[in-house]
Amino acid sequence: MGSNAPERSASFLLDEDNGERKIEYAADTKVTNAGTFKFNKEDHTVGNLLRFQLLRDPAVRFAGYQHPHPLVHYLNLKIQTNTSNVSPAEVLSNAMEDLGGETDHLTTAFQTAIEKYRKEKDFLGN
Repeated sequence: MGSNAPERSASFLLDEDNGERKIEYAADTKVTNAGTFKFNKEDHTVGNLLRFQLLRDPAVRFAGYQHPHPLVHYLNLKIQTNTSNVSPAEVLSNAMEDLGGETDHLTTAFQTAIEKYRKEKDFLGN
């Protein structure tokens, strides 16, 4: 029996045969120092992480995202900076680098905690 459900892989694999790109950018024509990034095959997890990290940056005036519908596999991230000296692409790049650093720190702390636990477990004879 057939189904009209989309392929599960359509929610996370880019359709490179049709030229689908991970990130697309469009400058805002009505608001200065602003633009919208379209992240294909992403959802609230990435959107909220990026929004939160961007709002930590003093050069960012506005950062917000929209995930239009659960069956649509992209999100739009709008960024506006305080001045024309810093572009939305620059603050997004910085936010991604900062998140990468935080992820590395979290991984290291987790591995250290596991090693400590294993040593304590061996010491207690468990």
